[in-house]
Amino acid sequence: MLNPTEMILLLVGVVILVGGKKLPELGSGLGKGISEFKKAITGGSEEEQGKKQGGEGEAKSGESKPGEPPR
Repeated sequence: MLNPTEMILLLVGVVILVGGKKLPELGSGLGKGISEFKKAITGGSEEEQGKKQGGEGEAKSGESKPGEPPR
């Protein structure tokens, strides 16, 4: 595990190599990459996962969704 001094030195090195102006672009690209990786691992987006879980709960209780014919 990195201690705080090592983390600060690493951050300073990144700022020197990349440049202060490019740092926000680098951060947003990294964030998008991580979210895409999570989507690929889980098999869909978090919104789709929530819809699937909510739909399963309703189907088990015997209720139909609005706009669907009753079972």
